[in-house]
Formats: sequence, structure tokens, C-alpha cells
Amino acid sequence: MPAVNVHSPALPAAGLRRRAGEYYELCKPRVVMLIVFTAIVGMFLAVPGMPPLDKLFFGTLGIALQAASAAAVNQLIDREIDARMARTCGRPLVTGALSVGECLAFAALIGLIGFAILWWLVNPLTAVLTLVTLIGYAGIYTVYLKRATPQNIVIGGAAGAAPPVLGWIAVTGSADPHSLILFLIIFTWTPPHFWALAIERHKEYAAAGIPMLPVTHGLEYTRLQVLLYTLLLVAVSGFPYVFGMSGPVYLAGALVLDAIFVYYAVRLKWAPKPGLAMQTFGYSIVYLMGIFVLLFGDHYLR
Repeated sequence: MPAVNVHSPALPAAGLRRRAGEYYELCKPRVVMLIVFTAIVGMFLAVPGMPPLDKLFFGTLGIALQAASAAAVNQLIDREIDARMARTCGRPLVTGALSVGECLAFAALIGLIGFAILWWLVNPLTAVLTLVTLIGYAGIYTVYLKRATPQNIVIGGAAGAAPPVLGWIAVTGSADPHSLILFLIIFTWTPPHFWALAIERHKEYAAAGIPMLPVTHGLEYTRLQVLLYTLLLVAVSGFPYVFGMSGPVYLAGALVLDAIFVYYAVRLKWAPKPGLAMQTFGYSIVYLMGIFVLLFGDHYLR
């Protein structure tokens, strides 16, 4: 067997890639991608044609960096809880791949860069509101709401619903009633989306001492709430058409997506079976992406 060259440049390169991967995971990339996607759609919906390319690029970059910073702070605060849950026990702060100091430095660096980009290259209002959203998620929700009330997702959902409004403001410099419709869609979508996951992981949340709705009120009550919020979401998803923001193409597609979501919620309430809650959670992500793709497509078709 040939001897291994410990001085091979491939070894430090592999270490750097692994290190970069840990920082990447610290950013909750899948969550941030969904946030950035809704923000970008908000930018396109804000104008009749193409948004200014500089606002599109720098607005997207600044919002992404701020969202990633919030995700890192969230993992820092929740590291003890994450260690007790199968879904999160492999995160870099839990495994020791990254230290608390490294996480703090990284979150501060990308957060400051994101804020500076938004302030100087987009507009100060977007910078300030994005920072407020970061504080709302990483501070108010993670530090207080998550541990204080089973309505944590409902109240804290405001932070997660802000990105399309931030994208809109990045392009226009001001909010608009139509941008608030985008906010309402995500705000109403958040409870059935996250409570479906909470149903699947209710034992882990109970063991971690987190008062999620299935832990405090039981699975049956939570399934009912998922169904009720899904029905409310059906009504809210019609707002873009009702208020002239979109046309029949959007409405037709939204009704199909709504019907599938209601189907999942009804089954979860009256015919639950192992794995169905996780399927509902997975579809909820497809649903939100589909709604925003329809809004985008209808906007330019019209």
C-alpha cells in the first residue's frame, strides 16, 4: 500500500471545504433560500417591468446576508435545545465543529455587511426594516416567544412574512398595500406549515421543554388548528385576485394549490397516519413556492 503524503495540498483543501460547509450549514441555507425567493418575487411584483438591476442584485444580497446572520444567531441561542432533537443534533454548534465565538463573529460580520449593502446601495428604509426583522426572529422569537407560548409561531410569523415586503421596498423605497397582501399570505401560511412539523416531532419538542402547540394542547387540537389555518389561507390566497393585484391565471393555479393543501389538512385531521404530518409539511413548502411563482407569472403575462 502506498504511503499517504500528509503534506499533500489536498488535505488542507479538504479541511477548508469542510470548514466552509459548517459555516454554510450555520446559515440554514434552505430556509434562507425560501426567504430570498419570496423577497425577489416581491421586487418583481413592485414594478410593471424589470426592477432596476442594481436594486435587484444588492437588495437580494443584503437580505440574504441578514437572513443568514439571523439563522446563525438562532442556532447559537438554541444550541442546547438543538442537541436534544434528532432533527437538529447535527448542527455545527452542537457537534462542536464551530465554537460560540466563531459563530458570533461570523453572524456579526455577515450581518454588518448585509446592513451596509442595504443602507448604502439600496435604501436606508430597507436596511432598517431588515434589521428589525432580524431582531424579531433571532431576538424576540428565539429568545422569548419560542419558550414562552404555544402561539410562538403565530406571533413570530411576522418576521418570516416580511421578506417580500422588504423586496418591494428595496425596489420602490416604500411599502404598498399589495406588498402587505404578500405579507399576509406568508403570515397565514406559517402556522399550518410549522405545526405540521411540530406534530411529527412533538416528542422531541416535549423532551426539549419547548411549549409547541402539540405539546401543550395535544395532537388532536393541533390537527384542528392546522385545518382551520389552512382554510383561512385559502381565503387569504384569493386576496391578490380580489384586490386587482393578479388575474385569472393566478386564481386558477392558486385554487388548485389550495385544494391540495386542504386535502392534506383534512386527512391530517380525520385520517392521520404515520408520516402524513411530514408529507403535509413538505407540501406546504411546495405550496408557498407555487403561490409566488403564480404571482410572478401572472404579473408578467398581464
